[in-house]
Amino acid sequence: MALPELEQAGYELHFESLDGGANACAFPCDARGQVDMDRLGDSALTHYLYARAVIGREYRFPSVRRKAAH
Repeated sequence: MALPELEQAGYELHFESLDGGANACAFPCDARGQVDMDRLGDSALTHYLYARAVIGREYRFPSVRRKAAH
């Protein structure tokens, strides 16, 4: 599901796996790291809430990053 307003902002909230594996995930956000949960699809919302719940156990504290240009 596209989130035009958030995608145009060019930021994502990035959760890096504690084990350094490929389990990182990212969600569109504004420059302050605010994710509009109402605009996420069901699957993305579930993953986002899970990532937040396991900070310190599976994921590092998230960081705001500029999205890579395509």
